[in-house]
Amino acid sequence: MASAKLNALEVTEKNHWSNHHPSAGYTKWMSVIDQNIVHTWIEAKAEVVLDFMDVELLQVVLTESALENQQFHILFDLRHVLNITFKYKQAITDLFFNWSPILGVIGFYNISESMRITVETFAAVAPQKMSVILSESYEDAVGYIIAYKESNNTTDDIIQEHIEEPTLTTQFLQTIARISWLNMLDEPITTPPPAHKYYPFFKAMDSLRIDLIAKEREKERELQLLQQSFEHRITQMVIKMNAQAEANKKFARDTEKKMALLKKRVDAQEGELTRRSTTHRENTKGLQELLDQIYSLEISPLIKKNMTDCCSRLIENDSIEKKLSMELTESDSLFISLLQKKFPQLNKRELRICLLVKLNFDTADIAHSIGLSTRGIETIRYRLHKKLGLGKHQSIKTYLTELAMT
Repeated sequence: MASAKLNALEVTEKNHWSNHHPSAGYTKWMSVIDQNIVHTWIEAKAEVVLDFMDVELLQVVLTESALENQQFHILFDLRHVLNITFKYKQAITDLFFNWSPILGVIGFYNISESMRITVETFAAVAPQKMSVILSESYEDAVGYIIAYKESNNTTDDIIQEHIEEPTLTTQFLQTIARISWLNMLDEPITTPPPAHKYYPFFKAMDSLRIDLIAKEREKERELQLLQQSFEHRITQMVIKMNAQAEANKKFARDTEKKMALLKKRVDAQEGELTRRSTTHRENTKGLQELLDQIYSLEISPLIKKNMTDCCSRLIENDSIEKKLSMELTESDSLFISLLQKKFPQLNKRELRICLLVKLNFDTADIAHSIGLSTRGIETIRYRLHKKLGLGKHQSIKTYLTELAMT
């Protein structure tokens, strides 16, 4: 194409028609030539591997150039491109089959030797209605696209010196692209006659295709077994959860029954406590009245003293018994729980004696409450001294009081 004509073509560039790839070390730029040729190139300081197709950037360029529903062409400048990733190869083949027939010509130029086979494979796998060209320069590539636009026909850019060899080469590259990029494993491979020198290559490719089909089927079978295993595990988990739910319901019902029984027992005990409290009050009142009558009697002072002392002791003992039978406070319960956790070897009677000692009841009162003799309580306190691990001169009451404060 003449240089003057090429320079006369309209070129649209915008600052935001670019995308930077810092990890790969390049920036991709796009412009529009002659209204519908999207030119894309990279800016890099060294050879790079293209890792991303930038379809979103292409969509922006097409939208802002009013080319969304119009035929357009793409021109790739491969200067500085050493290779492209598998993901990039798939993205270009997606362009072939998802954007046709809107996409007319895809051109590549400044192709390095490391990229030539890949680009020729693109040309081999492209749809028939699409033209893929390989050019040496920008001028040749743009000239081909302009000629295509003017004639509305496709031409073959590769000059074939021998018909059979290029045809087999194209067929071979098509097979590679279909197997690798498009995963078209069910597509049969046409092989040349067995006597042909390239027959082993095509036969090997067909064997590879069959092996890959077998691998895919094995993978599908493994996935199916894995799915069945997961479904079985889920079923077992559901069964377990349902069983646990039923167990929880049964536990809740049993707990409700136990709570109802405990409530009945509590109500009964509260009734009994009320009755005893009434009896205590009546006994105390009667003893006090008897004591008042004794004081008024004209009898021997010694006998009167013995009688009044006896009544006073009965009144005092009744008061002590009432205190000892009172319901435990929250702090008393916490103290017994702490003591039981720290000294699990203590029995219930020893725990109660420890509580009464901490509450400052004397030995006689404790003996009366427990139903033992004073000597019996002293023996138990001696054993408690050892069980609590106290020294010879340590006081049980002091230790229990300090423990309660913690």
